[in-house]
Amino acid sequence: MGHRLSRIYTRTGDDGTTGLGDGTRVRKDDLRVEAYGTVDEANSAIGLVLAVPGLPTEVSRCLIEVQHDLFDLGGELCIPGTQVIRADRIAELEQVLDHFNDPLPALKDFILPGGGPAAAACHLARTVVRRAERCVWALADVEQDGPGKIHLEVPQYLNRLSDLLFVVARVLARHEHGSEVLWRHDRGRKS
Repeated sequence: MGHRLSRIYTRTGDDGTTGLGDGTRVRKDDLRVEAYGTVDEANSAIGLVLAVPGLPTEVSRCLIEVQHDLFDLGGELCIPGTQVIRADRIAELEQVLDHFNDPLPALKDFILPGGGPAAAACHLARTVVRRAERCVWALADVEQDGPGKIHLEVPQYLNRLSDLLFVVARVLARHEHGSEVLWRHDRGRKS
């Protein structure tokens, strides 16, 4: 089962460094730490969605599976040179996305984040995932040819996940609120 944490604090990060999964010490503001830290933040944001009572079972199952994926993805980023996220998982995510999206009406207007607690939390999770994707691309630019090269499946997964979370937010808005909150571009601003 691996190591058990009997003590949570180690004091090893008091000098501004942290340990990667391969034992390498890096600064806490290293692009790799920023990338997997933002993935962890995205996972926590999805946890907030899951904490809202009364979610549709199908959505809960999907998001719990995504949380496991994000934990794996964070591990891949934390251990340079490993690959956990594969193309087949991205294809599965696309199928789930299509499944949730197909019954929804076509978009004619922009949607504002909201529509109920779960939908709003899902929009927040979506934006954190987008930020994680940007962090991964920044890291990929630096690690292009080295042993810690970022596999293309990592940002691809995050890109599809943000799309999935957008669609799930639409599903949840209908579930909670009956409709989505649409941006009113013609609301008549006065100068």
